[in-house]
Amino acid sequence: MTEKSHGLVRTIGRWSLTALMINSIIGGGIFGLPSLVAAKLSGYSPIAYLIAAAGISTIAACIAEVSSRYEETGGLYLYARDALGRFAGLLVAWLTWLTRIAAPAAVANIFCTYLGQFFPSANSGYIRLFVLAVLMGHLAFFNYIGVKNGKNLSNIFTIAKVGFLLFFIVSGLLILLFRPEVRVPLTLPAVSAKTWFETFLLLVYAYGGFEGAMFVGGESTNPKRDTPIALLLAVAAVSVIYTLVQFVVVSTLRDPASSTRPLSDAAQYFLGSGGATVMALAALVSTYGYLSANLLHSPRITFAMAEQGDFPAFLGAVHPKYRTPYVSILVYAAIVFIFAVLGDFRWNATLSAASRLAIYGAMAIAVPVLRSRHDDKAQFQIPVPYLFAGLALLFSVVLLTQMGRNEFLVVAATCILALLNWLFVRRKQ
Repeated sequence: MTEKSHGLVRTIGRWSLTALMINSIIGGGIFGLPSLVAAKLSGYSPIAYLIAAAGISTIAACIAEVSSRYEETGGLYLYARDALGRFAGLLVAWLTWLTRIAAPAAVANIFCTYLGQFFPSANSGYIRLFVLAVLMGHLAFFNYIGVKNGKNLSNIFTIAKVGFLLFFIVSGLLILLFRPEVRVPLTLPAVSAKTWFETFLLLVYAYGGFEGAMFVGGESTNPKRDTPIALLLAVAAVSVIYTLVQFVVVSTLRDPASSTRPLSDAAQYFLGSGGATVMALAALVSTYGYLSANLLHSPRITFAMAEQGDFPAFLGAVHPKYRTPYVSILVYAAIVFIFAVLGDFRWNATLSAASRLAIYGAMAIAVPVLRSRHDDKAQFQIPVPYLFAGLALLFSVVLLTQMGRNEFLVVAATCILALLNWLFVRRKQ
């Protein structure tokens, strides 16, 4: 497929794609999750990030191989459609769309919460609605007028948010090294297997998001080679950052489980009020950057589905001047705004986590199916593919069993919508 065969322009290189994936993973969760993970595992919590990273890495490896076969826009929807059939593609697309709507909506609520620390009225009433409208509206505008603008914005905020987190990590480690009196002894309580699995389910939300960046294949300069490398680099970098952040938090806060702003509270302890303010600003920058990344890649889901004939054709419209899927961008921004207004952080985060594992399981199944074709299309191949696919599928299924009734109902309803979509497409044909 040539650069302009679908009207989009290939401007996203390997490092911009890596930045986009990191930006898609590191949202607002890392500014609240350390306290939740510490409440479950206490001193073991940094280890949990590493174990969860190992599980996510098996999934990322499977997706890396599958993605190296394609250069079109569509991401996991395209992969599932080709490997497992049209219904599977639609199912993955709907679940992915649910994830990519709910997760940014949750982060938009976090943005308002942290903004409320500086402007209390920003998190209540009509002012909150106005803040959400401006937030989503101007990000949609940047991506409307060109993917290059959205790409540059994503790069800037990836550098900023990683810089803030590295500042927190380096400062915390230096304080622990040169001022050992501030160190809080780690407690290592007895923890049940159920608690470990519940924590891993929570961390799937933390590590998830990279799959959304796969939807810009049609705008990447060399997606078959760049996507696998960018994906594995992003997961590795984020796992190191997350683990060190958690270690600093539990090593400097005496009761991290009770903190609602663990990074700000930890910085307050070892850097003073200035450090707490810096981390509060970091939370705003991080959430804003995460939203900018999602406005760049998530509208490509509906664009790709329209291009394949699975969604109405108008969603596949490309702007004649800016060469962007402008209708999909505007529709996506509007729906995220609605979810952010109607739901809170917990509700939207639950929707995001519930759908993600089912998508990962489908990608694990796709590996042996595509390998069996022996067509040598994959530019990247994992060793012992059946072992990786089996471990990824096992990881997904085991954690799916930890979901509650409400999460199951949401996923089931989404599957029904995908089925109805499939039946409509079949009847239309």
